[in-house]
Amino acid sequence: MDEAFSVFLEEVGQPMHRHEVPTSAIERYKGKLPDRLLQYWSEHGWCGYGDGMFWTVNPQDYESVVASMLNSAGLEAYDRFHLIARGAFGDLYLFGEKTGFSLKIVPHVGRYIGRKYELTTADMNRRVQNFFASRCLDSNDFGDMFEPAKNNLGILGPDEMYGFVPALVFGGPTRLENLEKLKAIEHLVLLSQLCAFEPYSFSDF
Repeated sequence: MDEAFSVFLEEVGQPMHRHEVPTSAIERYKGKLPDRLLQYWSEHGWCGYGDGMFWTVNPQDYESVVASMLNSAGLEAYDRFHLIARGAFGDLYLFGEKTGFSLKIVPHVGRYIGRKYELTTADMNRRVQNFFASRCLDSNDFGDMFEPAKNNLGILGPDEMYGFVPALVFGGPTRLENLEKLKAIEHLVLLSQLCAFEPYSFSDF
């Protein structure tokens, strides 16, 4: 285990719901995602961390989500993106084949953050290490609602997220009693269809 992932585990804790990554998935993403990320997959699988606050995921499962999100944000032509991690409330971390970790989408508030990068292959591997080493669980919380939601609704499964019903972008209130445990893929696609996503003011694109 390299130092970056050791730091990641120290911050986020031990994994849960580990899913071993098949060789076919490694082969599918060779040349599309950095070797360092594929190495992490082989060694650690796809898992939840922090009682489900943060998840590493199979990008293939989320292809429909990514396509719908990019369409909502008008970013289809910017790069070919793959979802590699997500948060309990739906924060999405996307890796571009040319631009690396250049896009984070926060669908429950209809926003995204984009960064313009010009990266080499070596840069890509360093970006992967930096991404994991710099993870902070609290950044995936929303209004300090994770612990109350976990206590009220239970720990998330690997295909679940906490979502507001009605959705915030649809005018729903930010209240604990409006949170539900929802199927992640279905709810994320729904959120992408409710509004056109806008960049945060500090986004590069």
